[in-house]
Amino acid sequence: MPSDLTPPAYGFQGRLTADFPSQIVVDITEVCNLACIHCPHPEFKQSPHYSHAFLEADLNAKMVSEVAEHGKGRTLYIRYTSNGEPLVHPKSYDMIQDAVDRSGTFVTITTNGTTLNEKRMRRLLASGVHLIDISIDAFTPETYARVRVNGDLEVTRGNVLNLLRWVHEEKSKTKVIVSFVEQAANTREVDDFERFWKGAGCDYVVIRRQHSSAGAVVQIAGKMREKLGAVKRRPCLYPWERVTLNPRGELAFCPQDWTHGSALADYRDTTISEFWQGPQMQALREAHLANDYRNHAFCGQCPDWSVTSWPGQGRVYADMIEEFTASAAA
Repeated sequence: MPSDLTPPAYGFQGRLTADFPSQIVVDITEVCNLACIHCPHPEFKQSPHYSHAFLEADLNAKMVSEVAEHGKGRTLYIRYTSNGEPLVHPKSYDMIQDAVDRSGTFVTITTNGTTLNEKRMRRLLASGVHLIDISIDAFTPETYARVRVNGDLEVTRGNVLNLLRWVHEEKSKTKVIVSFVEQAANTREVDDFERFWKGAGCDYVVIRRQHSSAGAVVQIAGKMREKLGAVKRRPCLYPWERVTLNPRGELAFCPQDWTHGSALADYRDTTISEFWQGPQMQALREAHLANDYRNHAFCGQCPDWSVTSWPGQGRVYADMIEEFTASAAA
């Protein structure tokens, strides 16, 4: 668990600004073709919260325009990721292309890589997307089959190796990284995974800490709460860092929300700027600072604050993005 910060360190600072979020998470679909054991999606798919939703392209375009107008110097990146597999959206490539062409900021996509045949990979590279993050979570086929249910490591690994080869051959500026959520089923494979993919030419290998998906994975949440015990809670980073645009067209403050408990506004009726600076987000931040969640039950039940790191607490994903953007500008 990250070390404690003194209270003045919480709040807007560095890349975190009160004017506009430093990250825009775009969750363009609830649909996924895998059933990973650390992910709530299999249960989510059977729940009343699931609606097979796909984000409207017009709302993606609205987001891109807002980032272009208000995000310069504030928004570090747009990230296509979250509760579904982005590339199953029929307009995903067009939406990513629009973000690359017009937003004026770094654009990333997180995918499970299972559908990345040659045609799709070349189209993705042609878009100029700045970073492709492939979630793999295993080194051996047996572990992959156990963790990433319905997936085949030989297919995914072949897709990623082909992607790396094409990036090299075409001298593409797109960064390729792979990620691994460390958990009981795969923890013995971390070193082999990291060694293999660094040797294969990935720009970075991300080893992620397991979390409870905002309490949605009940067993993990329970273990986290037990481990935390009486540890004094500190504010979660997310209300100061990012906004999620979900497949239903809602603006939310949590990228791990599977119950729509953090969705506070319909994007059709407002803007990201208004949402970010508005009274609901202000009240949420005040609740986190005061450790008072009586009016914010979604956050109150979540133990994942303990695995979010504030600036200066340790290396995080955003630090990697800052390095990539700096090297691109050099």
